[in-house]
Amino acid sequence: MLNTVKVKGTKECPHTVMLFALSTCIWCKKTRSLLDNLGIPYEYIYVDLLSSQEENQVMKELDKYNPGRSYPTIVIDSNKVIVGFKEDQIKDAML
Repeated sequence: MLNTVKVKGTKECPHTVMLFALSTCIWCKKTRSLLDNLGIPYEYIYVDLLSSQEENQVMKELDKYNPGRSYPTIVIDSNKVIVGFKEDQIKDAML
C-alpha cells in the first residue's frame, strides 16, 4: 500500500485520481495546481521524498503505468494514464 497524500477537493468526481510526482518538478506543481483549481479530489506521492525501500515499491507501481518513469504521471481509475502536464487532456478526463 502506497503512503499517499489525499486531497479532498471541492467537487464530486466520478474518477479515482493518483498523481506520481517529484517535489522539485515545475510540471508536477502545475498539475497539482490544475487539479486543485478544478476542485478534483486526488491522491499524490512525491517519489523523490521517499526512503529507498518506499521508492522501490512506488517505482514497481509506476512501471505498470509508465515504464519511462517520467513525471508527472496521472493515473485515472487505474486504466487511463496521462504523462506530462497536458492541461486539456487532464480537464477532459475529469468530466
